[in-house]
Amino acid sequence: MDATFYEQVYEIARLIPAGRVTSYGAIAKSLGAAKSSRMVGHAMSYAGTAHPQVPAHRVVNSSGLLTGKFHFNPPELMEELLLKEGVQVKNDKIVDFKKVFWNPLEEIV
Repeated sequence: MDATFYEQVYEIARLIPAGRVTSYGAIAKSLGAAKSSRMVGHAMSYAGTAHPQVPAHRVVNSSGLLTGKFHFNPPELMEELLLKEGVQVKNDKIVDFKKVFWNPLEEIV
Protein backbone atom coordinates (compact mmCIF):
# COMPACT_ATOMS: atom_id res chain seq x y z
CA MET A 1 0.00 0.00 0.00
CA ASP A 2 1.51 3.30 -1.13
CA ALA A 3 0.78 5.57 1.82
CA THR A 4 2.18 8.63 0.05
CA PHE A 5 -0.20 8.26 -2.91
CA TYR A 6 -3.12 7.58 -0.56
CA GLU A 7 -2.33 10.65 1.53
CA GLN A 8 -2.17 12.79 -1.63
CA VAL A 9 -5.59 11.44 -2.62
CA TYR A 10 -6.96 12.27 0.83
CA GLU A 11 -5.51 15.80 0.70
CA ILE A 12 -7.36 16.47 -2.57
CA ALA A 13 -10.57 14.88 -1.28
CA ARG A 14 -10.46 17.09 1.84
CA LEU A 15 -10.58 20.15 -0.45
CA ILE A 16 -13.91 19.20 -2.08
CA PRO A 17 -16.44 21.74 -0.82
CA ALA A 18 -19.68 20.61 0.81
CA GLY A 19 -22.40 20.33 -1.80
CA ARG A 20 -19.94 19.39 -4.56
CA VAL A 21 -18.54 16.07 -5.83
CA THR A 22 -15.59 14.92 -7.88
CA SER A 23 -14.56 11.67 -9.53
CA TYR A 24 -11.81 9.14 -8.95
CA GLY A 25 -10.40 10.01 -12.36
CA ALA A 26 -10.37 13.74 -11.69
CA ILE A 27 -8.37 13.17 -8.51
CA ALA A 28 -5.98 10.87 -10.39
CA LYS A 29 -5.46 13.46 -13.15
CA SER A 30 -4.84 16.21 -10.60
CA LEU A 31 -2.06 14.07 -9.13
CA GLY A 32 -0.47 13.55 -12.55
CA ALA A 33 -1.54 9.90 -12.59
CA ALA A 34 -4.42 9.96 -15.09
CA LYS A 35 -4.53 6.17 -15.44
CA SER A 36 -4.73 5.59 -11.69
CA SER A 37 -8.44 6.16 -11.03
CA ARG A 38 -8.76 2.60 -9.70
CA MET A 39 -5.94 3.29 -7.24
CA VAL A 40 -7.82 6.41 -6.13
CA GLY A 41 -10.89 4.24 -5.61
CA HIS A 42 -8.82 1.81 -3.60
CA ALA A 43 -7.46 4.66 -1.49
CA MET A 44 -11.00 5.92 -0.89
CA SER A 45 -12.04 2.49 0.36
CA TYR A 46 -9.62 3.07 3.26
CA ALA A 47 -10.56 6.72 3.80
CA GLY A 48 -12.61 5.88 6.89
CA THR A 49 -9.40 5.22 8.81
CA ALA A 50 -7.66 8.45 7.75
CA HIS A 51 -7.09 11.39 10.07
CA PRO A 52 -8.08 14.12 9.67
CA GLN A 53 -11.37 12.86 8.31
CA VAL A 54 -11.85 12.48 4.53
CA PRO A 55 -15.24 13.35 2.97
CA ALA A 56 -15.24 10.16 0.90
CA HIS A 57 -18.95 10.55 0.15
CA ARG A 58 -18.04 13.39 -2.23
CA VAL A 59 -16.04 11.10 -4.55
CA VAL A 60 -18.02 9.20 -7.19
CA ASN A 61 -17.31 7.56 -10.53
CA SER A 62 -17.03 9.51 -13.79
CA SER A 63 -20.74 9.09 -14.52
CA GLY A 64 -21.80 10.34 -11.09
CA LEU A 65 -22.63 6.87 -9.75
CA LEU A 66 -22.19 6.17 -6.04
CA THR A 67 -19.92 3.21 -6.70
CA GLY A 68 -18.17 3.62 -3.34
CA LYS A 69 -21.33 3.29 -1.28
CA PHE A 70 -20.51 -0.26 -0.22
CA HIS A 71 -17.59 1.07 1.80
CA PHE A 72 -20.06 2.96 4.00
CA ASN A 73 -21.89 1.35 6.89
CA PRO A 74 -24.73 1.17 6.07
CA PRO A 75 -24.29 1.70 2.28
CA GLU A 76 -27.15 4.22 2.30
CA LEU A 77 -25.00 6.54 4.43
CA MET A 78 -23.15 7.86 1.36
CA GLU A 79 -26.39 9.13 -0.18
CA GLU A 80 -27.63 10.48 3.16
CA LEU A 81 -24.44 12.53 3.63
CA LEU A 82 -24.74 13.95 0.11
CA LEU A 83 -28.40 14.83 0.64
CA LYS A 84 -27.53 16.69 3.86
CA GLU A 85 -25.19 18.84 1.76
CA GLY A 86 -27.87 19.53 -0.85
CA VAL A 87 -26.59 17.10 -3.50
CA GLN A 88 -29.53 15.29 -5.04
CA VAL A 89 -29.24 11.58 -5.79
CA LYS A 90 -31.60 9.42 -7.83
CA ASN A 91 -31.09 5.67 -8.39
CA ASP A 92 -27.58 5.87 -6.88
CA LYS A 93 -26.58 8.62 -9.33
CA ILE A 94 -25.87 12.32 -8.75
CA VAL A 95 -28.57 14.55 -10.25
CA ASP A 96 -27.10 17.42 -12.32
CA PHE A 97 -23.66 15.82 -12.02
CA LYS A 98 -21.95 18.39 -14.27
CA LYS A 99 -23.43 21.24 -12.24
CA VAL A 100 -22.10 19.97 -8.87
CA PHE A 101 -18.85 18.52 -10.27
CA TRP A 102 -15.71 19.95 -8.67
CA ASN A 103 -12.62 19.64 -10.87
CA PRO A 104 -9.44 19.73 -8.77
CA LEU A 105 -7.36 20.74 -11.81
CA GLU A 106 -9.44 23.92 -12.16
CA GLU A 107 -10.17 24.62 -8.51
CA ILE A 108 -6.80 24.08 -6.82
CA VAL A 109 -4.57 27.07 -7.32
